[in-house]
Amino acid sequence: MCGIGGKLYFDSARPVEREILERMNAILAHRGPDDAGIFCDGPVGLAHRRLSIIDLSAAGHQPMANEDGTIWIVFNGEIYNFQSLRADLVRGGHQFRSNTDTEVILHLYEDHGADCLRFLRGMLPWPSGTAIAGSSFLPGIAWGRSRSATSKTPRPCASRRR
Repeated sequence: MCGIGGKLYFDSARPVEREILERMNAILAHRGPDDAGIFCDGPVGLAHRRLSIIDLSAAGHQPMANEDGTIWIVFNGEIYNFQSLRADLVRGGHQFRSNTDTEVILHLYEDHGADCLRFLRGMLPWPSGTAIAGSSFLPGIAWGRSRSATSKTPRPCASRRR
């Protein structure tokens, strides 16, 4: 499994400190030895450690953005039905840069917002940060066997508390 982390300030004028996300990634290094990434934009910060399983190419790098960079996601889990969802999205006009289940979630979110969760089958807790009007979508609910730790106070969230 990959390692994910993030921080969200409810004060949109307060930027997330990149150093905090770098420390999260360092702590989670054992969860993802293949790649690491960080996204910071104002009050939203996402961190990811990758264990490459589905798409081994660099196209699977996370945090991952949609085509115009308005929606960003880190994902730790597995979407069992991502191939059929991807086929539906392609028929609907979406273009993909990777073969990952993560990118399927991005396109579903573009079409359905938070309601995208109803289409997904698998293990899927994730923080997903959107830079649209400073909003964020952070379902910190545990499904399947994966867990995410979240907080309503301006503290970090991660796939593992430490």
